[in-house]
Amino acid sequence: MEPTLREEADEEQGLSDDRMSHVRWTICAMLFFATSINYMDRQVISLLKPTLAHTIGLTEINYGYIVDAFQAAYAIGLLGIGRLVDRIGTRIGYILIMGIWSLSAMGHALANSAFEFGIARFCLGIGESGNFPAAIKTVAEWFPQKERSLATGIFNSGANVGAILAPLVVPWVTIKFGWRAAFLTTGIFSALWILWWWRFYRKPTDHPSMTKRELRHIYKDAAVQMGPSTPWVKLLSYRQTWAFSIAKFLTDPVWWFYLFWLPSYFTQRYHLDLSHLGLPIILIYNMSAVGSIGGGWLPAPFRKLGLSAEGARLSAMLLCACLVVPVFTISHLQSEWAAIVLLGIAAGAHQGWSANLFTTVSDMFPRSAVGSVTGIGSMAGSVGGFLIAFYAGHVLQRTHSYKSLFIIASSTYLLALLFVVVLAPKLRKVDIAEAEA
Repeated sequence: MEPTLREEADEEQGLSDDRMSHVRWTICAMLFFATSINYMDRQVISLLKPTLAHTIGLTEINYGYIVDAFQAAYAIGLLGIGRLVDRIGTRIGYILIMGIWSLSAMGHALANSAFEFGIARFCLGIGESGNFPAAIKTVAEWFPQKERSLATGIFNSGANVGAILAPLVVPWVTIKFGWRAAFLTTGIFSALWILWWWRFYRKPTDHPSMTKRELRHIYKDAAVQMGPSTPWVKLLSYRQTWAFSIAKFLTDPVWWFYLFWLPSYFTQRYHLDLSHLGLPIILIYNMSAVGSIGGGWLPAPFRKLGLSAEGARLSAMLLCACLVVPVFTISHLQSEWAAIVLLGIAAGAHQGWSANLFTTVSDMFPRSAVGSVTGIGSMAGSVGGFLIAFYAGHVLQRTHSYKSLFIIASSTYLLALLFVVVLAPKLRKVDIAEAEA
């Protein structure tokens, strides 16, 4: 921290030490929009799956392989993206990440076969793998511990907004201009965001709009949160890393399944065409947006009941895990609207779970390790996503039944929470400096 820079900035703008600015929430809004664009790009292909089945003969197995290409690249990217963001910083790192995934998303418009879609999807996975490590690190830099789960929930709800915007935009563009144009659409949003980030984003200590009071608010737990850079091999020796990673491995595949297969589920189960798919998907992801923000807020009332910060976090995760369970009954529902409600609750509970699970990293690790640990856990989640895509493609091609997939979706959260509690009881903090000494 450089007080002289802050003092000069404050003097230039006439800001007093007692004035609380809210720059951190503008940063959170930027993360929200980046995540929205991220999810718009990745969901286009799921909405176009029935169209591609007719135009290029895409099968369930081929579609599963295309999703696998994305998941494999996502996992590979996370091997280095989190560490890269830790080294070069979030300002340049985010621009690089956004540029790669946006060009790759638009590159889908050039594909003419399942193999070519697989190549485009692989490149998209490399770029998109950096969004969450970069965003979580940004939250760790800009927010005190007590606000991080709410900030994470807010930016994570961008995933739902992106998933809502995609079914609004993609069918209309496809019907008017063809499916290739749908893949090109989001490039405009990406370019505008990159310019915004470049012009506005700075570290808290260097931001010209920051006041001393907000800076003190952000860094009041800085002594606890900062720490030395730690190699991946060392991070893998901590039980906390494994707790986060196993939880991601078990629960991330459920979200990937929802993201890539819900449109085709409604097409198969309720015979909805491209022009009628939008409403169910929009309703489900609206509910999941509420779950994301509500889940990030949820630890606060548990704290008021007298629980510790760690106990409140785990209690919020338990509630979210329980709300997912009823989705296993969806195969017995005859009503499209009942299915929408059940899936909306499950998707919202997942997002609430995810907001709190992501925040456990900054609860347990110093800022210097947050990007790397998030990358390790997200890589594990992507490996799980690879496995669920392979399984879904083959089971749907052979049985045309989603029953086993929804059973998996209903049961993994409680199992994941058990691993977290056993491996990282009370979310015990890691003191890397002391361990290395």
